[in-house]
Amino acid sequence: MMKLFSGLVVMLWLLPLDAGASFTFDDVVQKAREIGKAPYEAPPPVSKFMREMSYEAYQGIRFNPDRSLWRKNQSNFQVMFLAPGLFYTHPVTLNIIDAEGPKALAFKKSDFVFADPEVAKRVPADVGFAGFKLTFPLNHKNEQNQFMVFAGASYFRGVGKDNAFGISGRGLAIDTGLPSGEEFPAFTEFWLVRPSPDAKEMVVYGLLDSKSVSGAYQFTIFPGNPTKIKVKTQLFPRKNIQSLGIAPLTSMFFYGENTPRPTGEWRREVHDSDGLQIHDGSTHEWMWRPLLNPGTLEMDFFSTKNIQGFGLLQRDSAFSNYEDLGARYEKRPSAWVDAQGKWGQGKVVFVQLPTPDETNDNIVAFWAPHSPVTPESDLAFAYHVSFGKAGISKNPMGTVVNTFIGDGNRIGGGNAPNAYRLIIDFSGGPLSKLSSKAIIAGQVTALDGGEILEHFVEYHEQIKGWRLSILARPSPRQPLHLRAFLNNETTTLTETWTYRVPANDSTLVNEKE
Repeated sequence: MMKLFSGLVVMLWLLPLDAGASFTFDDVVQKAREIGKAPYEAPPPVSKFMREMSYEAYQGIRFNPDRSLWRKNQSNFQVMFLAPGLFYTHPVTLNIIDAEGPKALAFKKSDFVFADPEVAKRVPADVGFAGFKLTFPLNHKNEQNQFMVFAGASYFRGVGKDNAFGISGRGLAIDTGLPSGEEFPAFTEFWLVRPSPDAKEMVVYGLLDSKSVSGAYQFTIFPGNPTKIKVKTQLFPRKNIQSLGIAPLTSMFFYGENTPRPTGEWRREVHDSDGLQIHDGSTHEWMWRPLLNPGTLEMDFFSTKNIQGFGLLQRDSAFSNYEDLGARYEKRPSAWVDAQGKWGQGKVVFVQLPTPDETNDNIVAFWAPHSPVTPESDLAFAYHVSFGKAGISKNPMGTVVNTFIGDGNRIGGGNAPNAYRLIIDFSGGPLSKLSSKAIIAGQVTALDGGEILEHFVEYHEQIKGWRLSILARPSPRQPLHLRAFLNNETTTLTETWTYRVPANDSTLVNEKE
């Protein structure tokens, strides 16, 4: 059929993406609205064998790239598939929308290669899909590169050109970090709109469901440097939701320049991201918070009246910061969320969980609305998510390039018992236009009863920027919470560095009073 009617097929591809198709985002919205009115039904799980197979056994189930969707037509966009198992406990329905309309994709076991024949025997022929990977010629015209994966609950991961996979986005977060426990909404069905062979963008629709909410999503995906996703969503709460997380990002921070190196570790740093950045339009402030691997759960809330953007960035992009030829943490992408339209009053919620190693994602950031979320409050949001280098936030201010912390009562730190010495290096932005003899001041504030003992600024020749040195003491048995930025007589020159040293921090040599 393809050979006989290849000319006709090409003519259909040249039509607009939704030409001839009766299915649009509005249809997904209608489906989400309908299931939101009905009692929640959890998706049926795959067999116990599939759920409990070992990591090695699951890794031995590989999709054959030669069977990629749209490969025969040499399309820019091609699709590879994931089988359920291990972490992926239930299948999702996949559909294709082309000029003939929507149609379901059938799972074909023969599209997969099995390293273990015994596993191959026990995988059902109709086990279904766990998700999919998108490929595109990011680096070379005739080479397909994986750049996006949709799999597991509402997770999706993306990379820009020259990145390695790391940070994840999510469709939605519910009650993350709360004592009641987190709820994980899941995409249960996707529709992939077939692009023309030479297209530079692709549309994916997703249907999300959980005990608390149903939702419709439209992802318009632009691979490149960076890779950008335009997201539209409409949400239909089934019940009151205490903490609804919009545009959540999930990452990993084990240790870095601002934390002690764990015993036995030879690498200098290990993390997918090293800081949270927030841009609020009401204050026009750019804020930077270095990440931690805390001893206990840490949650921060940053109020916003007009959120412009937030993200988890990987600013440490030099191989020498990690020296890891396998993980290549210096290639991990930053992720930035650009809010579209006015989201209203709310807060960026920042969750940091303790982790004993690098295998756990322990950092989460999302925006939460101030208004209560109830079954009567249908919600709609639009935003862009970009995956790429740390500059994707387009922050025009001088940026933090290093944060160091040490004991303030030892040589090189000071002679103040129970105090911390903090070093913050700033460069770029307006700082790059100033003479090394420019008069720069540090504006430092201590919160939660902390005390600033001293602070001073000096030029840093190695980074062509300025170093702010702070000696500060927390209140007894309280965290040390600081804010700082650089300015001259007339202008704020840098983003605002903010940091909280937990009360149980182990940096000080002597026990705190």
